[in-house]
Amino acid sequence: MNLLKKIVLGVTCISLLTFVAVFGQLPALRKTPVGWLQRALCLHLPSALNSLDRRATGGRVTARGKRLGYYLFYEKNPVVLIIFMALLTACAGSFIWYGVPHLPLHLQLPIPIVLALPYICTYLCVTSRVHYITPSNHAARLRDYPYDYILFRPGIHCPTCNLVKPARSKHCSLCGFCVSKQDHHCPWVNNCVGRGNYHYFMFLLFSLFLLEAYGAYLAWIIVRPDLPSHLVATLSLSHLFTLGFWSQLARLLTIAIDVGGLSTTGVGLIAAMTAGLPLGLFLYHVYLIWAGMTTNESQKWTEWREDMADGYVFKASRRALRAHNRLRNQSEQGDIQRCRLKVGIATENHVMGYGLDGWDTLDDDIAWPLQSDQFLVRTSDGSPPRGQEALWERIWSLKHVKNVYDLGGSRNFVEILLGR
Repeated sequence: MNLLKKIVLGVTCISLLTFVAVFGQLPALRKTPVGWLQRALCLHLPSALNSLDRRATGGRVTARGKRLGYYLFYEKNPVVLIIFMALLTACAGSFIWYGVPHLPLHLQLPIPIVLALPYICTYLCVTSRVHYITPSNHAARLRDYPYDYILFRPGIHCPTCNLVKPARSKHCSLCGFCVSKQDHHCPWVNNCVGRGNYHYFMFLLFSLFLLEAYGAYLAWIIVRPDLPSHLVATLSLSHLFTLGFWSQLARLLTIAIDVGGLSTTGVGLIAAMTAGLPLGLFLYHVYLIWAGMTTNESQKWTEWREDMADGYVFKASRRALRAHNRLRNQSEQGDIQRCRLKVGIATENHVMGYGLDGWDTLDDDIAWPLQSDQFLVRTSDGSPPRGQEALWERIWSLKHVKNVYDLGGSRNFVEILLGR
């Protein structure tokens, strides 16, 4: 019973910490208890320990651990990937060695395929480099997606890569590259997830859930014949929130540990309790794909939504802005020309482009099926840009904004499957 308590407690703590660390950063959970726990775990707790160390040792422990912490959290390293692969291999190897001989042949046959899929998908995620933007492929990446003039605008220069950032790209300080259609940097695969390997990442999440669900099922098949039938029969989900249910479940798990040991029941229990993590992340990314967003873009949309609710966001037509700026520039240049001719100074016709401050570019060479005429700005005082008040409309929610990267649910999934 003590061993069972330690296993359950350990698996529960690891699962909870992983869930909080992974999902607490999501915009949808930022203002929930999960988000608060994530900030407490990743921000406030390290700060408190640092303060305690300064008082106790003058900061010597912190100074010595800073290099290790910088390597683990601010440099690209395979530590998390190695731990992940080691745990997966150890659990799978233990179960295969002790548990598989007790299974009928028809349940053994899917094991090689189900077990191989996470390794194959992890390898593809880790080794993929096609989403890195380099001088050799920069021109092609510029033609992948149009700028939407909301989340991504032309003319933004990456000082590290010394390249103009294509639409939907983001520089990753860990990978050292701007990443095309960057979703997030995943320490589990020691690589960024983006255009070209996002579908591998999705397959990895689903294959992990499939492996854990099938492993838990096989463990149940092995130990079920040796469990008291009356205990199994008395378990009912209708009594899930009663003390009797959990007391019976604890007795049942104790017997299962005695029957199958850690190699079978223990591994099955770990699989059952952690299968929800890859499944939850997989379903979240299914939602993002359906909505035509990446994780990076979802965070940006959240910031826009909050500013819209505060009344600081205005929308205008790029076509109207282009016409307005052209007329204003021509008028200003005409005044300058007349002034200079009066004093006998020759001048050239320096008429500004169709946009101001790099606002406008031509998207004729981009094959993306959707384009947008909208342009959004935030203002600090809640007033439209001065001198153009008639061109701007205050908007209060995202329903008034078109996401040009959303081709529709089914089309979005096709794009992902094609590695785009």
